Amino acid sequence: MIAPSDLPDEQRIVITGIGLTAPNGNDLAQFRESVLAGKSGVTGYEIRYVGATLAGACNFDEFRHQGRKERRRGTRAGSIGIYCSHEAIADAGLEWKNVDPAAVGVYVGVTEHGNVETENEIYELKGFDYDIKFWSHHHNPRTVANNPAGEIALNRGITGPHYTIGAACAAGNAGIIQGAQMLRLRECDVALAGGVSEAIHTFGIFASFKAQGALASHDDPAKASRPFDKARNGIVVSEGGGMYVLERLADAKPRGARIYGEIAGYAINTDATDFVLPNPERQAECMRQALRRAGIAPDQVDIVSTHATGTTTGDTQECDALRRVFCESSRTRFNNTKSMIGHAMGAAGILELTGNLPAFQDGVCHATINVDDLDPQCDLPGLTINEPREMGKVNYILNNSFGMLGINSVLIVKRI
Repeated sequence: MIAPSDLPDEQRIVITGIGLTAPNGNDLAQFRESVLAGKSGVTGYEIRYVGATLAGACNFDEFRHQGRKERRRGTRAGSIGIYCSHEAIADAGLEWKNVDPAAVGVYVGVTEHGNVETENEIYELKGFDYDIKFWSHHHNPRTVANNPAGEIALNRGITGPHYTIGAACAAGNAGIIQGAQMLRLRECDVALAGGVSEAIHTFGIFASFKAQGALASHDDPAKASRPFDKARNGIVVSEGGGMYVLERLADAKPRGARIYGEIAGYAINTDATDFVLPNPERQAECMRQALRRAGIAPDQVDIVSTHATGTTTGDTQECDALRRVFCESSRTRFNNTKSMIGHAMGAAGILELTGNLPAFQDGVCHATINVDDLDPQCDLPGLTINEPREMGKVNYILNNSFGMLGINSVLIVKRI
């Protein structure tokens, strides 16, 4: 396997722009400040039929980059994607008027899409005795699977390829991987890639997790998301989004672009064992495949951003997989961003990677918060809990994102 640094610059893919909204920040600087401070964005929340619960809600200006009519016709997920894409393009320093719109691709990871709109229409229709003449004609374009990517393309006037990647909670990584692959295939020259989630606006996801006994609860919302802790009791549902500008190094260099990191390796595989329960053997295989593609050994990875959701089985199985891969690595540190933002579903992977990317500059591994009593089955050497850890130079970050139906994704980014 050829390491990325041995590839020609035409095949090396780099991150040159970042746009995000998370429950505890609306840009990279604010988000990084929050995760280093251990600031939670989880709050009390109420959703129809379920009632009082907890969630990670975002607070960004929906009308900063779109008009009220556009927002009214569209979706929350589309609005998140539009906001993040505008911020990423500005951050990349691209002269948009000089960018060929046909050479831009939009690749957005989603866990699910359309539930919110259908639930809302049925709820409203009930008040009209289910007379379908009151059903919104906007329902179909709002609920088609490509909606979030399509809303971005419409808003930005992009005429290149756009589509979503449905990959459950592995989708944030999958969107980035797709963007990198399309750049290498020269299907586009600029990729807007990432993931979005409007999950907190559908009662169905809360109801399902609650029925499964997997919905987190706590008297203090900020302490509800507690991966690795003995007292963890489930998932905190969150919304959010993150979009990257990805370019070939050969294009980024001449314009003097700031480079956040290089896509060094990636892998996606499938457990093929259960609808929900994870398989640590397959997760370990996915990490090993990504490492082989990056041309590095496990002990060269400085930070592993874990997927751990705060469920008993999910956390312990991932820790099992991590031990299989990193058993001989004394340098590697492990952390978890969900402890501060909850589980942002389709946006989880990209937000968790983004929370760690600034470590290439500041050399700090952010902590996992809310670990008051570490579960012995989650006791990993190098697990960073409650306080950030100074690491010095950070060269490689590995990001895990796993999802239902046994989909696993691993993304490795390197310092450049």
